[in-house]
This record gives sequence, C-alpha cells and structure tokens, in this order.
Amino acid sequence: MNRTLRNILIAVAVMIVILLVLPYFISVNSFRPRIESELSGALGRKAEIGDMSLSILRGSVSAANISIADDPAFSKSSFVTAKGLKIGVELMPLIFSKKLNITGITLNEPSIVLLSRPDGKWNFSSLGGKPPKSEPKSGGTLPDNFSVAELQVADGKLQMSEINSSAKPLTLDNVNIKVKNFSSTTQFPFTLTADLPAGGDLKLEGKAGPLAPTGTPIQASLGINKLDLASIGVNPSVGLGGIGNLDGILDSDGKIAKISGTLSLEKLKLSPKGTPAGRAIQAKIAAGYDLNKKAGTLSQGEVSTGKALAQLTGSYQTAGETTRLNMILNAPGMPVGDVEALLPAFGVTLPAGAGLKGGTLSVKLDISGPTDRLVVTGPIKLENSALTGFDLGSKLSVLSAFTGKAAPSRDTGIRNASMNARMAPEGTRLDSINVTVPALGVLTGGGTVSPAGALDFRMMANLSGGAGGNVTQITGLGGGKSGGGIPFAIEGTTADPKFVPDVNAMAGRAVEDAIGGALGAKGESVTKGLEGLIRKR
Repeated sequence: MNRTLRNILIAVAVMIVILLVLPYFISVNSFRPRIESELSGALGRKAEIGDMSLSILRGSVSAANISIADDPAFSKSSFVTAKGLKIGVELMPLIFSKKLNITGITLNEPSIVLLSRPDGKWNFSSLGGKPPKSEPKSGGTLPDNFSVAELQVADGKLQMSEINSSAKPLTLDNVNIKVKNFSSTTQFPFTLTADLPAGGDLKLEGKAGPLAPTGTPIQASLGINKLDLASIGVNPSVGLGGIGNLDGILDSDGKIAKISGTLSLEKLKLSPKGTPAGRAIQAKIAAGYDLNKKAGTLSQGEVSTGKALAQLTGSYQTAGETTRLNMILNAPGMPVGDVEALLPAFGVTLPAGAGLKGGTLSVKLDISGPTDRLVVTGPIKLENSALTGFDLGSKLSVLSAFTGKAAPSRDTGIRNASMNARMAPEGTRLDSINVTVPALGVLTGGGTVSPAGALDFRMMANLSGGAGGNVTQITGLGGGKSGGGIPFAIEGTTADPKFVPDVNAMAGRAVEDAIGGALGAKGESVTKGLEGLIRKR
C-alpha cells in the first residue's frame, strides 16, 4: 500500500514538473503575428498584442498590452487599450498539432473610447469592415461561423463623447461584460454592469445579436441607480441636478432604440437659480431614439408627485453641442399641496415666509429650444388657494389714503389667479394677470421678473368691501371716465416684493377724467396730451 501511494505521489510530481516545464517548449509567441493579423482582419482595425504566455494548468494563453486602433475618420488614437488578454484554449490540439481552438476570451482592464460625429455616426460602426491597407489579408472580415463559449470584459472603462464638442464626456468605470455562447450569426445572452459618476450604477441584461454592420439588435432589462443628473454632460448653464433611478426595458433593432419603464427623480433641479425640490417625482415613460439621426420622441411622460399628475410629450434632438427640445407639458388641476415643494426646482421663489395652501394649479406649457436657452410659454391658473404667511392687505396699505384700511390677516385667500407666462434666459414675463382676492378685490396687470429676481410690474387694484373704503368716492379712481381701480406698481424682489402707488398713472387718470368731463368727447385728444405731459414730468 505504501509503495502504491509512493508511486502515485511520484507520478503526480512528474506530471507537475511536466506542466511547469512544458510551456517553455511551446512558443505561443509564434502565434502572435497570426493572431494580430486575424484580429485586424476581423475588426477592420490595426490590432497589436504584447508578449504572450501559456498556462497549462489553467488551459489559457495570455497576452499583455492590447491595442486596437480607432477609425481614422474619427481619431488617430486607440479605440481600445487593455492591460491584458486571456484566451482559453483546448490544450491537446495546441500541444500536439499547434492548433489554436479558442474556448473563451477575457479582456482585462480595457479602456474603450466611443466617439460620435454630429451626423450621428459612431466610431464603432465600421468595426468588422475591410482591414487597414497596411495589414495583410487574413481571411477578410469576421468568419460567418465565428463563435466563443464565453466572452468577458473585466474592470473596464468606457468614455463617450462627441467630436469637437465642449461638453464633458460621460465616463463609466468598473465596466464588466459577460457573454455566453457568443456567435456572430445568432442571438446570444449578455450582462453588462458599470459604475456611474458620483456613486451610481448601471445594469443591462438580456440578449443581443446577430451582429450587423447597420446595428446589432438588443432586447434587455435596464436598471439605473443613483444617477447624478449633473454628471451626464449637460451644459452647466442649464442648472440640471438631482438623482435619478430607472427600472425599464431596452428594445433596439440596431437603428431605433426604444426605452420604457418607471423613472424616479429626487432632489430635482431644473434652473441655475433653482434649489433641489423637496419632493420626489415619478414618471412612466416611453421613448424612441434614432441612433443615426440622434433624435427621438417622448410618446409617454406621465409625471406625478403625490396626487399631482402631468403629461409631458414631444420630441428631442441630441446632435450638436446642446440638446434641443420641443415638448408640451399639460397639467390640469394639480393639488397645490403636492406641487409647492417642486417650485424651487424651477427657480420659483415665494415671498420670504410665505407658502401656498389648498386649491389647484393648472398649466399648459410649450417647452422649446436648446436646453441652455429654453423658452417656456403658456397659461397658468391657480384656484381656491391661499398665500399663507403673507398679508396682501397690509402690503396694499400704501394705498390706504385712497382706499381705507382692511382688517389685518396673516394669510391671503385667492379665489383664482390666471396669467400668461413666458420664461426665458433673459427673464420671465407675465401678462394678462387677473387675481381675485375675496377680502380685497381684483388685481390686474402685467410685468417682468429679471433673472436675478427683480420685479417690475404695473398693476391695477379694483378694490371692494372694507378694503375698498371710499374708493368709489374718489374721482378718477373709482367711477370716472377712465374706469375704477387704483394704479400701483410691484417692485423689489420675489423674496421681498414692494407695493407702491403708481402716482403718475393716478394723476394722468384724474386729469383725463376731469378734462374729459368738462370738454366731452371733443376734449379727448387734449386729455391724452395733458396726461402724457404729466407722466413725463
């Protein structure tokens, strides 16, 4: 028994020695020119491989310092560089007939650079084409029957950008790809995981193939967690910020990519003057994207927070320096309590200490232009709400010499408030303002808000009840020829608005009514002339 055990141990030792010594008798470097040539021919790009070594125990051939050239129409730099390449091989054919049968390929720590042109073409689109002129012919393109049991990319880095663009490239780290039963002519399963900037991660899992020069079909589940919106390459002047999560499906025929699923956004910010929203937003989305034209449509954008619901639909174009939008946001009857926490994200500032309570908010807005110079236009309507912590009556006390004083109130009830808005980089303009405050009356007018928040509004107060006081007794302010109402201005800032009498408008109206009453219709031209003179003075 002891002799048998000794013989077994001796045999094992001899086999180990043979396995350790055998690689020195098999010059795998002799395969390198052939592999480089075949790889160059298959990819249509110049490929270079460093020193190669054989591991008998692992049944693999390793190579160091891999480099694959880029399409010269895009860049003279490398398309792919990698620290190492490991190729699983069948040992017996390699040892006895020097035949290389590949069972698996692992690319270690590659760096991949994806470039696009404004016309929508990518630098990877020419892979598998004709080999470079400097390379010898080696069978041409990838063989129709090319297959590998397992392909892997380990700990890679992927960088995506557009040629001659000033936008920050999107970089994915720790990219890992696993492909089973790869074939160039059939569909194959795959999994891709990667780390996103600022601590997020991505996972794409499904099936792809067959390979095609015009684009490879993909059907997969797509999961994105904790994507920092400020890191995706959008111009910083847009003010985009927040954390996004997506649970969706990707379906692409190689030309048109369709994405559907559920998107959640936290701490959203959509304006350079904005601050993160206090509530999360959820959205059910369905979008299509033309990979060549770099343009797409959002056919479903069901956005909600609490019980507030809005529909966002339209088209977008990503070619060029800045993404362009042509969208419509339709949101009727949203509960104010669910919307108020989102206002800071849009750069909307209420007076210090004030808030909105109760009622509904309705908007229908056109959103168009490049994302760094968006123009948003449309009607806004607020109904049956209250501006808490803000006493409009006391703010209008500057008009008390004409109106009398209203009873003090901590809040301002609003029956309805409507206006037409135009929001653009140069500021916001609000026209056709009509606000009904039951305790005061009706306020009308229009004006502007500068990008810094400065107010410049010309308004008319048609006061009633206790706040109205003696208004109807004052000629020219409450029943004269020029109609009822008290002209006033709103100045200051959105955080600290100032309500001041519009003295020029008051004097002009009084003169117009007085002279108009004395001269009748024939004095209308004289009235206007005097009114203009007084306003100038």
